[in-house]
Amino acid sequence: MMIRTIPLDEVAQHNKQDDLWIIIHGKVYDLTKFLPEHPGGQNIILKYAGKDGTRAFEPMHPIAIIDRFLSPDVCLGQAAVNPASEETVAELETEEEKRVRLAREGMPKLEEMYNSFDFESVARSVLKADAYYYFSSGASDEISMRENHNAYHRIWLRPRVMVNVAEIATMTTMLGSKVSMPLYISATAMNKMAHPEAEKVLTRAAGKCGIIQMIPTLACYSLDDLVEARVHSDQPQWFQLYVDTDRKVTQRIVQQAEAKGVKGLFITVDLAGIGRREKYLRQKYKQENFENTQSSDDHKSKSSGSTTSAPVNKRRGTLVDPSLNWSDIAWFKSITKMPIILKGIQRYEDAVLAYKYGCAGVVLSNHGGRQLDFSPSPIEILPEVIDALKCEGCDPRKDFEVYVDGGIRRGSDIFKALALGAKGCGIGRPSLYAMACYGDEGVKRLLEIYQNELEICMRLMGAPTIADIKPEMVDIRNLKNHFVSSPTDYLAQQTYEKLQPTRAADGSNSSGGYQLSKL
Repeated sequence: MMIRTIPLDEVAQHNKQDDLWIIIHGKVYDLTKFLPEHPGGQNIILKYAGKDGTRAFEPMHPIAIIDRFLSPDVCLGQAAVNPASEETVAELETEEEKRVRLAREGMPKLEEMYNSFDFESVARSVLKADAYYYFSSGASDEISMRENHNAYHRIWLRPRVMVNVAEIATMTTMLGSKVSMPLYISATAMNKMAHPEAEKVLTRAAGKCGIIQMIPTLACYSLDDLVEARVHSDQPQWFQLYVDTDRKVTQRIVQQAEAKGVKGLFITVDLAGIGRREKYLRQKYKQENFENTQSSDDHKSKSSGSTTSAPVNKRRGTLVDPSLNWSDIAWFKSITKMPIILKGIQRYEDAVLAYKYGCAGVVLSNHGGRQLDFSPSPIEILPEVIDALKCEGCDPRKDFEVYVDGGIRRGSDIFKALALGAKGCGIGRPSLYAMACYGDEGVKRLLEIYQNELEICMRLMGAPTIADIKPEMVDIRNLKNHFVSSPTDYLAQQTYEKLQPTRAADGSNSSGGYQLSKL
């Protein structure tokens, strides 16, 4: 079949909501019918109606997503290349791109990154605004997102001394795979917004550091690409699954993963609907210039108080099945021999049910605080999950693996989770930020920092091996106390003048003298 070549001026004529063509990677697509169903809303597509949208598409989507969501007949042909009239590929640098370029030129050296927070600080300046707000946003007031890490501050350590800690061993096993430390890289979407090679970077870094990478359903590269990117042939990988309403699609994905040697199937169970990530919604509103491109239908949605259009929920209902329930576990067990882990457990009763239904484990997670605000932090519910499992006759260290995903920012956080019964911990945002700043070497440096911090904590706690980390090593009496800070007295704070060291005439500090700071 001959592929039609379509002139650019013909494509440009189809630039309306009811007649919309767009160029992606040199091919022309008729997206008129797909427009209302686009998960990201209509406006970004309308912005590139009749134009080449590759530049906007590339950082957000894997190329394979076109074949998954669009029928072959919407591809009308190949876009003509006409150097005489075609816009220059290297478009003029935008202000945002200039800001990012200058920020990258002034980045600190990789050796100056001493903890996971350093990477986030740099990423905030070197990422484009839409990327940073997508990665960093949480649901609603973002209380759960911040609480994920803050909860670790309410767990205090009880060090043992006079223990032989000349040698520290962080090695362990997770789902039967040997790893260098009890940490894995969790599944995240839109990785190309952080780095052109996206999940490939994470695959390589995980392999070099001896930990496990969880491959996302919405990866920017195919499963084949990420398997081929492994550092060595026996490098373990897990797969995160969104359950499609079309179970044939789900079965194909699961069995492909198993055929590629994936060692664990992590089914996301906390995405029956999409959380309101307002920080990102505000950024999208600003970026896409909604006031000029919104359709009348969008205005109706806006006037009713909704910030998420119906088509988004409709499309998500295809990608993620809201009818997913406990009876589906038997079906999953019938189509794969991979261990099944439920990702997104947020109360002990569901962890117990997962055990009773024959799952291999659970991930305690509130989706990084991106779904339901005021859902509990994973570390907060870990003790009650472990206790409930033991009451059912389950040994969490042997029979059923419990993982914690969310808020892990220090090696001591890993230690605390292990002490409370976790088998291992997952990180999401930190690996994205490290990748965005420094690529492969950045993620490798991040993982080395986590391992070094864990080793220091184990040595000073008197725990030479992972098996030596026990519940009595932590004090959790305040774990469930959600303290509220005292209100700040801004009037007094702004009026009161801090005392500063007085300075001599030559500008140096004089000895012992103080003066009022000047407003």
